[in-house]
Formats: sequence, C-alpha cells, structure tokens
Amino acid sequence: MRVVAVMNYKGGVGKTTLTANLGAVAASRGLRVLLIDLDPQTNLTFSFFTVEDWHHQLKDTRRTIKQWYEDEVPGRETELAGLVVTPERVNKVLDGTGGCVDLVSSHLGLIDIDLELAARLGGATTLETSKRKFLDLHDCLRRALQDDFFTGYDLVLIDCAPNFGIVTKTAIVASERILVPAKADYLSTLGLEYLVGNCRELVRQFNDFVNHGDGTPGHRPIGPDFLGVVFTMVQIYSQQVTMAQHTYIEEVRLNSQVPVLESKIRNSPRHFGDAGESGVPAMLRAGGRDDVVREFDQLADEILGALSLPDGRR
Repeated sequence: MRVVAVMNYKGGVGKTTLTANLGAVAASRGLRVLLIDLDPQTNLTFSFFTVEDWHHQLKDTRRTIKQWYEDEVPGRETELAGLVVTPERVNKVLDGTGGCVDLVSSHLGLIDIDLELAARLGGATTLETSKRKFLDLHDCLRRALQDDFFTGYDLVLIDCAPNFGIVTKTAIVASERILVPAKADYLSTLGLEYLVGNCRELVRQFNDFVNHGDGTPGHRPIGPDFLGVVFTMVQIYSQQVTMAQHTYIEEVRLNSQVPVLESKIRNSPRHFGDAGESGVPAMLRAGGRDDVVREFDQLADEILGALSLPDGRR
C-alpha cells in the first residue's frame, strides 16, 4: 500500500479534482484505491455523494472523519476502518475492472478540529509527557492505516486542507510521498518553499522525539518525500503551454527544492465544470481519448511508476 498526501497552501489549484480523477484512473486500471478527505470544504466527498446522501448516510450516522478526530486520542475509540464507505455510482462504472474507489468522508465541522487538537497538546507537566502527546497525536493516522483492514488497498490518496494545521500534519506523518498540485501563476507557486520548509521541520521534530524520547513506544521515524509538483489548469495555445505560464513552470523547475512532474493537466471547464454532480469523476465519464484524458493517463503513468504500483493496462 502506498500513501500519498495531496496538498498545497493555495486553494483553487484543482487539488480535489486531481485527487478524485487520479484515484478513479488508478482504479480503472485494477487498483484498489482509498480516498481520505481531510479538507473541511468536503469537496472530495461531494464528488462522490450528494449532499442529501452525505447527510443521511454519513453525517447523521457519524461516519465522517470528524468523529474520528474527536476522540481523546484520534482513533482510540472510533475505528478508521468503520468510516470507510463505497460510493455506489463510481464503483458501478468501475465494475469489471478489478479496481474500486472507497472513501473516508470529511465534515464541514472539521474546520474546528485543529483548535481542539492544539488544545490537547497543551497542559503537559513534563517534557516527556509533551513529547508523548505530540507523537501520539501526530502519528494517529499512520498508526490507524497499519490496521490489517487497509492491507487490501494499493493506493491511499489523502486530500489535505490548504493549511498546515494539525490535521494536515497527521496526513504528512502518515504518507510516504507528497504530491503538490499548483497553477502556473505567482500566488500558487509562492508558498512552495515555505511548504517544503514546514514539512521538513515537522519530520525533523517528529524524528527527534522518536529517537531521543523516553516512554514513547510504538512510534517509528518518518521520511515522507515529495513526489513532485503537478501543474494543473494549464492554458494551452497551439498545443503549447502559454508563454506566461511556461515561465512560472520553468522557474519552479529550476529553483524549487520540489521536482516538477512532466505531466500537466490543462484547464477544461467542459470536463471539470460539473465536477461532483454525477458522482463519477470526469475521466471515467469522458468519451474517447481526447487531450485531457491522455494527460490524466500520462499523469497516472508517471505517478504509479514512481510509486512502483502495478498498472493493469500492461
């Protein structure tokens, strides 16, 4: 099982659309994919469930990730496996491929959870108690995903909120790789190095507590690496990226500490303008192999190859 966090400080970069469609393409190739929605906007969840279904099947039955993080230590009382649901509409399309898409739903109230989690880190009377609280909290999602239930999945994609709160940090600790969707513009690329610095500082602090702390059994060092930046919503003219956007892409390629993936996804309101309405990601609804479908196929080739995951097409 490979675990990938999908994140960017900047919203509106196509992060959720990328996560839903990448997961769907991987599933169409025979992989078992789990999507975890950690964004309070809940857009990934609403890409597969209607608002009415979310209320009746998930929110009202307390089957969202918010309930899990509300435990005194997340996952201590609520099993993550018990929150996994199988969206009917997308899996009907995937029937016969051997793959599937499952989901852990988000909740609009997740936006308040970071403050609650931060409060739980306070009040420690000793340094060792503080270290134990830090590790238990930040390591909660990784430890939950080690349950035997999740061994049947090939790929876990975690859709993170556009911030660096504690919920997002639990996703980084749980992940082997980090994928950064970005638009080729000033604001979307501005925070990349800040993101890298914060991730590396989190890894340093976590591993320092693991390696030098007493009374913190069950925790192992972490080493998430950046899978790369994938440029989304790219403007194409005469089969080429526009000059203005090409300049930003090359600047990131030359100056960023994060590698830039070769694959790019063009802006396409025709494909993504009605994202979520049908409960089936656009790449599973597209007829034929147009430019956008080919771009997502190339992206899936690049990412699955980097993760050493099997490709059912070959």
